Amino acid sequence: MKKYIPALAVDVVLVVVFAALGRSSHDEVLDLVGLAGTAWPFLGGLTVGWFLTAWLYRDKFDAFAAVPTGLLVWVSTLVIGMLLRAVTGQGTATAFIVVATIFLGVFLVGWRLVVRTVQRRKVHAG
Repeated sequence: MKKYIPALAVDVVLVVVFAALGRSSHDEVLDLVGLAGTAWPFLGGLTVGWFLTAWLYRDKFDAFAAVPTGLLVWVSTLVIGMLLRAVTGQGTATAFIVVATIFLGVFLVGWRLVVRTVQRRKVHAG
């Protein structure tokens, strides 16, 4: 499990960056309490995504794989994050859902694609 900590850390950092950028774009204070209030629904979704993927693919789980890990983590982070925001009275405007879908998809799946591409180039070069 220790070998998956870097992947989990990248995902957590990216979700927090997403929350910070969102707060900043709306001129909201970037204090720890505000940031936590914005990030926690998505971090909850991220957690569910990680557990779900590890459970579904327990025999061949790869935290660095864009498919299925990146895709499932992305969808869970987005859907559960939005549901948690909705039930706690936070905003879920259509424009926000679109932005969150794109940002989280590009970053949660994208970094994994970059890592795989770099790894493959190293193998072919070495």
